[in-house]
Amino acid sequence: MIERIEGLPDNVVGFEAKGAITADDYESIIMPAVEAQLERQPKIRFLFVLGDEFEGFEAAAIWDDAKLGLKHLTDWERIAVVTDVEWIRAALLVLCFTMADHIHVFANAELDAAKAWIAS
Repeated sequence: MIERIEGLPDNVVGFEAKGAITADDYESIIMPAVEAQLERQPKIRFLFVLGDEFEGFEAAAIWDDAKLGLKHLTDWERIAVVTDVEWIRAALLVLCFTMADHIHVFANAELDAAKAWIAS
């Protein structure tokens, strides 16, 4: 399940993952929110929290995530991912290498720092 994070600045779209994330979560919640945000402004700031209640991704959800990222490859101003899941942190290190100024990975305990960074 995906829940929208409220109280973020207007230029930030944020979500928290709880339980297992499905393709339907991407297709009905995340993708429309990203598209709507990009209709309002040319760049997007994205906060994704994969906290203690996160259980994993369906394979189709991982595919939707990749499609969304590639479709808007030049539209991401900043991406903050909050997680303690080691395989996700390791995978994001590769992206951080290629987009170091745009993607930061934070531990669950650093949620406030992630919100501050994505808003700054």
